Amino acid sequence: MVREFELPDVGEGVAEGELLRWRVEPGDSVSEDQPVAEVETDKAVVDVPSPVNGVVEELRAAEGETVPVGDVIIVFQLDGEDELDGTEPTPADDATADSGHQTDEAPTQPAEDTQSESAVTQRVQVAAPPSVRRLARELGVDISNIADSSLGRITESDVRAHANTGSHSSTQEQSNQQTAAAERQKQQAPSTQSVSSVQARETTDRATTVAVPKTRHVAAEEGIDLDTVPTDERKDGEPFVTLEAVQEYAKAQQQAQKKDKEAVAERAAADESARPESRTPYNGIRQTIGAAMTESKSTAPHVTHQDEVDVTALVDARSTLRQEAEEHDIRLTYMPFVMKACAAALQENPQINVSLDEANEEIVEKQYYNIGVATATDAGLLVPVVEDVDAKGLLEVASETNEKTQRARERSLSPEEMRGGTFTISNIGGIGGEYGTPIINQPESAILALGEIKKKPRVVEADGEETIEPRHVMTLSLSFDHRVLDGADAARFTNSVQKYLRNPNLLLLE
Repeated sequence: MVREFELPDVGEGVAEGELLRWRVEPGDSVSEDQPVAEVETDKAVVDVPSPVNGVVEELRAAEGETVPVGDVIIVFQLDGEDELDGTEPTPADDATADSGHQTDEAPTQPAEDTQSESAVTQRVQVAAPPSVRRLARELGVDISNIADSSLGRITESDVRAHANTGSHSSTQEQSNQQTAAAERQKQQAPSTQSVSSVQARETTDRATTVAVPKTRHVAAEEGIDLDTVPTDERKDGEPFVTLEAVQEYAKAQQQAQKKDKEAVAERAAADESARPESRTPYNGIRQTIGAAMTESKSTAPHVTHQDEVDVTALVDARSTLRQEAEEHDIRLTYMPFVMKACAAALQENPQINVSLDEANEEIVEKQYYNIGVATATDAGLLVPVVEDVDAKGLLEVASETNEKTQRARERSLSPEEMRGGTFTISNIGGIGGEYGTPIINQPESAILALGEIKKKPRVVEADGEETIEPRHVMTLSLSFDHRVLDGADAARFTNSVQKYLRNPNLLLLE
């Protein structure tokens, strides 16, 4: 007779185990409870004992393979009466079990697949390690008749206590023990309402639930806690859940979830139809900007250095020069001053005016100073570039900047006029705001965001005395590529920019 042996639930509710090592080979003779395999679950490494006396005919799983509970892992050729261990109890056996008795030696009919499953059920519902089963055989105790004190795994002390009291010979006491265990279980498991269409069954918060390995495996796949599945069936005084009960429970849950999703979708559709919306295609310049920003942020590790600078002298200088600029039909803003200050600071800190050539694994230092000015347009942020800022006068920089930013807003700027920049400035203060974390305009390595100029109280030292005065203060936010620049580089560069903005007359020396 052949017996297919499925991987049992070797833990408490585990769904699968990794077969670490076979302890037997095809052709080996084995005895009942002899370890045949070593299995690791998410809780422990355990030995899987043979359920029968026989000969190993086939190994169905390879070492290192993860096997679901309930899958056949080994096939035995049974010896003599051992074939009875893999069969379904007869009606007479069922009657005996109902009265509190079970016997492993009762004659049964040949095993089918479902009968083999039932046999494993008997082994799982009486939870005891191989050493305890071996002790029970040595003491002549029928382990299936022991009502364990913990409602969990049967221990050696349970077996010895049962043997010492001689209770295994008393049919009435065995029945009483199992009845008492069932009563304790009833007290521990309060009744609750059933789920969906499953009605009138004991459910939820049970301390112990008996089920065959295949049922446990299906429950794990469906994400169902066996202790919550309603049931009115019992085995040895414990709640017993069948595969059909789990499937019915899972179906009820799926139907309830489907109804919930449909209700949510209906509400969402109703809300959308009630809310006026308009849609604009995500394409063209907006899409190109998005792709460039995503690439920059994902490839360059951004770090932002922030500081503030007293620009009271800059405000006064612009106020003085603005009338002179207007006579040349040039609108003089603060941006040309900042551009000249950045060009001078880049000359003092050439490590900032670089780009990273990843293909050739080189850092390229630029000896020219082309400053880009981030300009908000209806189509998105465009960056016209003013070349050789270091070599141009303040009014020339102002005129070219005004002309290119205006054409950027009109969408008449050529692509060539937005290329070749070595450093970019973004004026967030023109709209309102103090600090930001601008994204680098690659292949550049840094970008400076200007905050709004505000009056703030500052300590001013004059003639050896300190006084608190209202001063014009502007914030600076420098984002840089940490692959090629360090925090010290960013700080030194920012300090240089501050020097020229605090005292714009220094720009006359450039």
